[in-house]
Amino acid sequence: MIGLMLKISGGWLASILMGLPLFVSMGLAALVFLWLGGMPVTVLPQKMAGSVNSFPIIAAPLFILMGNILGAARLTDRIVEFASAVIGWVRGGYAHASVLTSMIFAGMVGSAVADAAGSGAIEIRAMKKAGYKPETAAAITAAAATIGPIIPPSLPMVIYGVTADVSIGKLFIAGVIPGILMGLSLMLMVAYFARKQGMARKPFGGFRNIGRTFLNGFFALMTPVVILGGMFSGLVTPTEAAAVACLYALFLGFVVYRTLEVKQLGPILIETAETTGLVLVLVMAASALGWCMSISRMPQTLSPLIVATISSPIAFLLMANVLMLIVGCFMEALAAMLILIPILVPAAVAYGIDPAQFGVIMVLNLILGTIHPPIGVVLFVVTRIANISFETMSRAILPWLIPLLVVLLAISLWPPLTLWLPQVLSASK
Repeated sequence: MIGLMLKISGGWLASILMGLPLFVSMGLAALVFLWLGGMPVTVLPQKMAGSVNSFPIIAAPLFILMGNILGAARLTDRIVEFASAVIGWVRGGYAHASVLTSMIFAGMVGSAVADAAGSGAIEIRAMKKAGYKPETAAAITAAAATIGPIIPPSLPMVIYGVTADVSIGKLFIAGVIPGILMGLSLMLMVAYFARKQGMARKPFGGFRNIGRTFLNGFFALMTPVVILGGMFSGLVTPTEAAAVACLYALFLGFVVYRTLEVKQLGPILIETAETTGLVLVLVMAASALGWCMSISRMPQTLSPLIVATISSPIAFLLMANVLMLIVGCFMEALAAMLILIPILVPAAVAYGIDPAQFGVIMVLNLILGTIHPPIGVVLFVVTRIANISFETMSRAILPWLIPLLVVLLAISLWPPLTLWLPQVLSASK
């Protein structure tokens, strides 16, 4: 069975390199395995349907819907205005404000692409107007967008939690401190470049201006509080929090700010359905292939082999980080996650590594691939916004990977950065 699975996996990887859609190649690989293994192929649709027959996974389309509603309601302008008032007056202030905006926005949409597309245009335009090079402005925006899937809510963490059978609430809480560290590390990098390049300051607008912008965007800024407060207090599950967040977003758009119209609901729902379809079809195909791997005993064989080959948890984490960083450069994050979870998570557990800590490490590794060529989905987004070439963008982003990699190394080597907050909150309940 293992030999058969290895042959099919080789054919599957070859089909990906030839340009076959990932979900199609995974589904075909599972089908061929069942057929050659003499098993009924009717098992395939049963396993695919069963993979999405899950209450936690409902959170995925709900968070996608919430992000689309918030984008259509144009709440980004208020958040950017507040972030600029708070920190825009220091040297390199527009870049600092871009990072702070992404940290706030991360608590709303949970997606790097949505973060870059939602606030990127305003941030890049402001930085270019202040004299930043277009590629520098785009690189800062792209790097800050990676905070989106780490600070909860997070679509990748929902998928990881469902696939690896890990508490989504614990994963969300585990991502808070790493997300804040990512923002602070990028701000330190901004401060270094601002001093080195002699970036000008703009006058401090005063605390009254901060108060005004805060009140102007108060209800929008409270979105992360509504989501995280409900989950951390135990009032709602992550799935229920996603539903509450959708209602809150509709309330902001229709009642508070009145920037949303009924005629926009149709396109919002269609866009949500399209994105959800892409996510769920990947989950279904990967689940079917994962089940085939499981009955072939491929993960059960590879995990002990990894444990026997690598002597310590730290060495395993370093190896896993390198592997995931490489995979993330060539494959979309959710797809890569669904492929790697059955192999790496059992090995991590065997080393005594908490699955929640490993989940944050995996998500951060694979999200970094979105700002690194050749795939670099976020790079393509900000390249179009900044109107620069992809080659220029690829060179400009390299220095901004350094602080993010430092955070990745820190959360890999020191578990309390991810596990302390979940332990404190669970102990207080």
